[in-house]
Amino acid sequence: MAQKKPKKSPAAIKAQSKDKKKITVTKIGTAIIILIIAVFFVMNNCNRTEPDIEYYTFKKEGELTFTDNLGNTKIKIDIEIADNEYERQLGLMNRQSMEENQGMLFIFPYERPQSFWMRNTLLSLDMIFVNSNKEIVTIHKNTKILSDQNYPSSEPATYVVEVVAGFTGRHNIIVGDKIYWMGTKINL
Repeated sequence: MAQKKPKKSPAAIKAQSKDKKKITVTKIGTAIIILIIAVFFVMNNCNRTEPDIEYYTFKKEGELTFTDNLGNTKIKIDIEIADNEYERQLGLMNRQSMEENQGMLFIFPYERPQSFWMRNTLLSLDMIFVNSNKEIVTIHKNTKILSDQNYPSSEPATYVVEVVAGFTGRHNIIVGDKIYWMGTKINL
């Protein structure tokens, strides 16, 4: 035989209804608070700007002369010298401009095949690879900016000169030419 459930009094029904309303209001309130917090974090992250990039400017540390193979001067430029591991890795990254009469001379402790890339480099360059006899062995013209493409030397090199794109064409710098420089620092 089934037992009948006792009938609830009107006061009990009213109390139960109030409890359900409290639970519903609490759930809605919690959902609104979670939504507000989520919107705050999304908006806060959307307002973030790119991380600060430190842009570098040219600092003259010497002068470099390009000559033909007979020693006749073609052009002289001001150079910044990269003669330690940090400076060689940084190179001309994060430079917004460079003048026609400026360049960077990379000096390596050993003559060997060298290879460069253009990661974080905002300027198209001409790369000039030079052996230990200061003779140009490879030239890569008009390199592609912001690229991981490798630009290798065709022969072992001890030095690399980077200048603005088109420089070698405008000044008739060719394989077999030579370089000479005077600098204010060399830290090998």
